[in-house]
Amino acid sequence: MNVRHLLFATLAVALTSCATASHTTPTKHRIVMEVSSDNPAVWEAALNNAENLKKSLGDSTAIEVVAHGGGLGMLLLTNAGQAERLLKLSASGIVFAACENTMRKKNVTRADLLSFATTVDSGVAEVVRKQEEGWSYVKSGG
Repeated sequence: MNVRHLLFATLAVALTSCATASHTTPTKHRIVMEVSSDNPAVWEAALNNAENLKKSLGDSTAIEVVAHGGGLGMLLLTNAGQAERLLKLSASGIVFAACENTMRKKNVTRADLLSFATTVDSGVAEVVRKQEEGWSYVKSGG
């Protein structure tokens, strides 16, 4: 076998390996959802969207819901009506992030948030960072 045949055979094996690997590795979708409304109906719609995305795109899907402005209320302990559903979605891997700028403005502390909620320095900046990293963007309500 000459060098040309050996090179061709090596290339064929490498291409076959790449094609096989691409079919076995699931696509990982990354979605950042922005919630800035104080309307519980908007919160419900955002949760429906997050849940449906997770079901449709699978467990390898990363979803972060960023709450700022009026949307912060969704992640407060006082939101008892949706706390159980939020906890279930969090357990499925959906991240719920509260805006620290909004928290300061509304005199909200981490102790006022649902236990699984994380915080980000700025809700809008978090959305921008995620988009710059290639995340898909979904806006929920006004």
